[in-house]
Amino acid sequence: MKTLFSLLISALLITSTAHAARIKDVAQVAGVRSNQLVGYGLVTGLPGTGESNPFTEQSFNAMLQNFGIQLPPGTKPKTKNVAAVMVTAELPPFSKQGQLVDVTVSSVGSAKSLRGGTLVQTFLKGLDGNVYAIAQGNLVVSGFSAEGLDGSKIVGNNPTVGVISSGATVEREIPSPFGRGDHITFNLLESDFTTAQRLADAVNDFLGPQMAQAMDATSVRVRAPRDISQRVAFLSAIENLEFNPADGAAKIIVNSRTGTIVVGQHVKLKPAAVTHGGMTVAIKESLNVSQPNAFSGGQTVVVPDSDIEVTEESGKMFKFEPGLTLDDLVRAVNQVGAAPSDLMAILQALKQAGAIEGQLIII
Repeated sequence: MKTLFSLLISALLITSTAHAARIKDVAQVAGVRSNQLVGYGLVTGLPGTGESNPFTEQSFNAMLQNFGIQLPPGTKPKTKNVAAVMVTAELPPFSKQGQLVDVTVSSVGSAKSLRGGTLVQTFLKGLDGNVYAIAQGNLVVSGFSAEGLDGSKIVGNNPTVGVISSGATVEREIPSPFGRGDHITFNLLESDFTTAQRLADAVNDFLGPQMAQAMDATSVRVRAPRDISQRVAFLSAIENLEFNPADGAAKIIVNSRTGTIVVGQHVKLKPAAVTHGGMTVAIKESLNVSQPNAFSGGQTVVVPDSDIEVTEESGKMFKFEPGLTLDDLVRAVNQVGAAPSDLMAILQALKQAGAIEGQLIII
């Protein structure tokens, strides 16, 4: 088996293809994923930028009770140096006990800033309610705020969100299905039947027939050894295989708000003729005074005078031949000097006329 893996890796180094993509860049192994963690805690040590509200005071009292401190009945603690926060983290796959992960700390109350604060020990739980990490440490806050006596205020970035680099320690490992079963499944990041089949063909060409099978437009199942050490070496060789993914569908995406237009490589146009020009209508209003002759008995009146001027630019017409490509379309539009707004109107008209071979998406 070791000889087989040596041959696989050696063959991998000499079978690279130009303009190809590695399997690890377009697909991920099923079950190898990160997991979200969340917890509720307190940040202390704030320079008067904390908060004083019922749930913060309740959390503060509970924290004191955990340390054996019981406040007298009716005592209301001053918590302007304390803030209630939500703590979030991403637990990478295969994380082991004792490893460290970054955490993000966000205020959930009316605290003005978390700058200078320290997160008190906080349990981070997963979707199943179990504690997988414990967070604690000094916050790094990039935002700032300043307020004058006259009520003026300036805020830079976001002072109520901070991070703690390597601020959480992993206490529980998440079971992974990586070592179970006789197969490894690759899930494409972008579903496509052609890409899935090409990925399976690339693996079969590399390992032998019937080693990989495309299950649908997303998943490709590959036979793999059961031994974990062999499976790691096996996957290391497979994920670096290069193949040619399928080109995307023919699409034109138009952002009407920003004027951005993206035309896919395979967009083609059917025979069509387009004229591009413009007409400007300017209406100018002026007031004239009508003065009667002396001793005529008439009255002086104000008479409106409208001057309408129509200016029409010389229109230009160009013809789209069958099978027009993206380069031809861009060249033709540039020849008539069309602006992005004009191009959007042209594309919409072509779509309504059924002259676009592809999907027009307007966002």
